[in-house]
Amino acid sequence: MANHKSAIKRHRQSLKRRDNNRARKAEVRTALKKASAASAEGKKDEATKLTRQAESLMSKASKKGLFHKKTLARKISRLAAQANKAAK
Repeated sequence: MANHKSAIKRHRQSLKRRDNNRARKAEVRTALKKASAASAEGKKDEATKLTRQAESLMSKASKKGLFHKKTLARKISRLAAQANKAAK
């Protein structure tokens, strides 16, 4: 454990950040799974709505640096393609 006052504070901050990051990442993964499942089941309206929500969450996560920018761009692209396929 850290002994210096500043190191103790940094440790406290890192724990808070870890919890926030874990929660945000889990939220993104859950939204992705829900949108993907709706597309796979062929529910047009629900898939479109959930895809839009998932894209929004992923864009925000990318902006915050939780995931690599290109990773989320790839996932958004695949999700959109899947939603379009379900809409037809």
